[in-house]
Amino acid sequence: MGRKRVLITGAAGFLGSHLCDRFIREDFHVIAMDNLITGDLRNIEHLFKLENFEFCHHDVSTYVNVPGKLDYILHFASPASPIDYLKIPIQTLKVGSLGIHNLLGLARKKNARILIASTSEVYGDPTVNPQPEEYWGNVNPVGPRGVYDEAKRFQEAMTMAYHTFHGLETRIVRIFNTYGPRMRLNDGRVLPAFIGQALRGEDLTVFGDGSQTRSFCYVDDLVEGIYRLLFSDYALPVNIGNPDEITIKQFGEEIIKLTGTKQKMVFEPLPTDDPKQRRPDITKAKALLGWEPKVDRAKGLKITYEYFKSLPEQEIQHKDFTYYNK
Repeated sequence: MGRKRVLITGAAGFLGSHLCDRFIREDFHVIAMDNLITGDLRNIEHLFKLENFEFCHHDVSTYVNVPGKLDYILHFASPASPIDYLKIPIQTLKVGSLGIHNLLGLARKKNARILIASTSEVYGDPTVNPQPEEYWGNVNPVGPRGVYDEAKRFQEAMTMAYHTFHGLETRIVRIFNTYGPRMRLNDGRVLPAFIGQALRGEDLTVFGDGSQTRSFCYVDDLVEGIYRLLFSDYALPVNIGNPDEITIKQFGEEIIKLTGTKQKMVFEPLPTDDPKQRRPDITKAKALLGWEPKVDRAKGLKITYEYFKSLPEQEIQHKDFTYYNK
């Protein structure tokens, strides 16, 4: 029979690279695809020497072909940080529309099961907390975040259309705030932004009054949830995230304590459409997948901080304060 073959798009990114590691450990043949617009080959270079790993430099917004059989596809190609999708809005929309169309077509051609990475951003600035999968969201389609939010919402709709019309085996994961090694230090998200500022001896920039909430899930927990969802028999969206909710101000205090620095927090105006609350309802994940997060925030943050401290000094010193408490 040979190894099962899996295509992972966005494979050189933060989440994609961790998924490559997991499927290699599970003895799959991994085909990693990335156009490197936001990904970094350093995240997967340790896999290049393996005979059951191959890398394809390709943009999934153009025609995608993979020779030979294909058992599974995981579509994680997309800019995912505010800095990225505000700088490259058209590419963000294209990978969520043309990209998903190409990959769903490939999955149908190969008779492969496909799992797509959606996001808690489909809920927008929610009016209910925590957010269950049945909540339809509160999204501004023409606001600055709309290019990402609506790309993901369209991606979900397209995936369900292929499932219902063509009978394609599909899975949809809605990913909440995730952190861990291989995040980019200056990618615009609140956790690396805080740690980066702490490492540079700068005050921590908080947008708004810091009362908005986030829920942070360690990457190993997220990957486990995604893996279980892929091999489940459930086609509707499933939230994967950590329901341990914390305000941005409390989180800043945790980072100051973790890093042992003496910075204070400084407050700036809240960006347009910034979500006030973000907390997953993981009832479905518990019931369907037997999944819930295991790594507490103190342990996960310590590992992540040690990773960031190990980066080259020029990466630590590179600044970009445009983040949106994501």
